[in-house]
Amino acid sequence: MKLSTKVAELTQIIEPAVTACDVSLWGIEFVPQGRKSLLRIYIEALPEDKADGKQVTIEDCATVTHQVGGVLDVHDPIAGEYMLEVSSPGLDRSFFSAEQLHDYIGQTVSVRLIHAIGQGSQKRRKLTGELVSIDNNTLVLNENNEAVSVMLDNIDKANLVYQFD
Repeated sequence: MKLSTKVAELTQIIEPAVTACDVSLWGIEFVPQGRKSLLRIYIEALPEDKADGKQVTIEDCATVTHQVGGVLDVHDPIAGEYMLEVSSPGLDRSFFSAEQLHDYIGQTVSVRLIHAIGQGSQKRRKLTGELVSIDNNTLVLNENNEAVSVMLDNIDKANLVYQFD
């Protein structure tokens, strides 16, 4: 779950602007698409506000869009045209750091790996299961009643799998 150099640079520029809008930065996706790139910013209610049941609103997204747009105009870190999107992470949220996963132990997550794990014909790059534990180097999923350990530096993408009650 390593950030690209470009996303790390954008995070340094964008995070203070997002925080100034009384929300927190959940993550950034930057997708270069030829002459027009896509910059998607995910915002979350501040932890103390989430405890009170506050959610991200459309007004929060509009405020962050305006604030971040101004900051990006000044710093100009993206060559060419780009489209800016701001939203909440949603029910099937992507995880951008291992620290974010700690709050989701006991829930179902899906991970896509950089390098396949397993033996022979059982090698796989996609896993889905209950997040059992996470430490500095490894996460453990319970997939079909089997504990599967995954090195954090082998995770390309991780998402929460929304479960209907």
